[in-house]
Amino acid sequence: MTTLDEPLVRTELPGPASREYLARQESRESSARSYPRRLPIAVRRAEGALIEDVDGNVFLDFLAGAGVLSLGHGHPEIIAAVREQLGTLVHGLDLPTPAKDRFTELQLEMLPAPMRDRFVVHFCGPTGANAIEAAIKLCKLATGRGDIFAFHGGFHGSTAGAMAVTGDLHPKAKVPNGMPGVHFFPFSHCARCPLGLTPDTCATNCATYLERVLADPNGGVPTPAAVLVEVVQGEGGGIPASPEFLRRIREITRRAGVPLILDEVQTGCGRTGTWYAFEQYGIEPDVIVASKALSGIGLPTAIILYDKVLDTWAPGAHIGTFRGNQLAFAGGAKAIEIIRRDGILAKVAERGEQLAGRLRKIGERSAWVADTRGLGLMQSIELADPATGAHATELARAIQAAALRLGLILEVGGRDGCVLRLLPPLTITEEQVEKGADLLERAFGAADPSFV
Repeated sequence: MTTLDEPLVRTELPGPASREYLARQESRESSARSYPRRLPIAVRRAEGALIEDVDGNVFLDFLAGAGVLSLGHGHPEIIAAVREQLGTLVHGLDLPTPAKDRFTELQLEMLPAPMRDRFVVHFCGPTGANAIEAAIKLCKLATGRGDIFAFHGGFHGSTAGAMAVTGDLHPKAKVPNGMPGVHFFPFSHCARCPLGLTPDTCATNCATYLERVLADPNGGVPTPAAVLVEVVQGEGGGIPASPEFLRRIREITRRAGVPLILDEVQTGCGRTGTWYAFEQYGIEPDVIVASKALSGIGLPTAIILYDKVLDTWAPGAHIGTFRGNQLAFAGGAKAIEIIRRDGILAKVAERGEQLAGRLRKIGERSAWVADTRGLGLMQSIELADPATGAHATELARAIQAAALRLGLILEVGGRDGCVLRLLPPLTITEEQVEKGADLLERAFGAADPSFV
């Protein structure tokens, strides 16, 4: 498409052709659209880690479809596998097919060895939110209990149940009567400790609080059907759980007989350098929720994997017409084969360290960088006013806009949108990481008055 040595952006943004598409979109689509408001481009085509808009501008993509495009845009081997499946069978409900059988086999093989024979797969509707709903329903049926424990800062989707267990109040404010019985607990956000502690005064008190609430007969909170947690909070700001926190939550829930659901919708399929992020914490959950990158190429599908002891629901207890997406199964199976063959998980760890190192150097040059963090190729920069500690929302947006003008696509998220989030394809090259970091440095220089 282009080389990284060439100028990437050649017009003002949005360019004239993009403006026409954006204007038509605004007149025809709902007000809920979000990405075009901060990334005002219309996309013509994409390849690998590069996106070209309808005006001929080329961007380095450090968003990758919000983490969906694990092997980049249009991986030729996955395209070939999907094309072959397209001529054979496209949609199969939940009937067994060769494509689905192979996909299921590989998904179970990617689990840690002790879990492979103990876990089963359930195919949900084709979104992560639907898989969250399925996981909650499964645990309620299996335990006979109704309450759910979730965490401050967590994000699990925009359907009714998934939104109810999401920490962000904004999307829930105008949608009353959400799912009852949800209780929120502090997450191990050590850079901004929810309990006001510091590393020298904290003994993972956030986990201790949950433990004591569970054990307190006068605490007012019944034993829940499940505890639901992200290993790395994605939309919440790219915050990895501390190892001690997640290990203690696993120990506490196991001792209390409460299923632990891990939301790996964004962290799964190799994003953090292991197939699932929980592998880096030395724990085994009861339920895993996966979606985004399962097909390797952006085709929708979602699953939950769970311990057979929870498999108590009746036929048809959680269904969805599009759980038979044979194209996604063919693409997902091929993606796993490629990831294994090419040693991509090890490369994710290498490129993640490379990117994290560059972000730390950027942080050293800006008074407004409060924290840099991440696992693998899920990296973030939190921005805050150095005088007051207030979330630097406007600066984050200004840096995102400046990066786009220079040819780098990235996302903002976290509390008040003060976090720059970087989710490049897992196949990103060393050269592309350096180029992306160079562009981000230039964006800081253009938008951050403290940058030196």
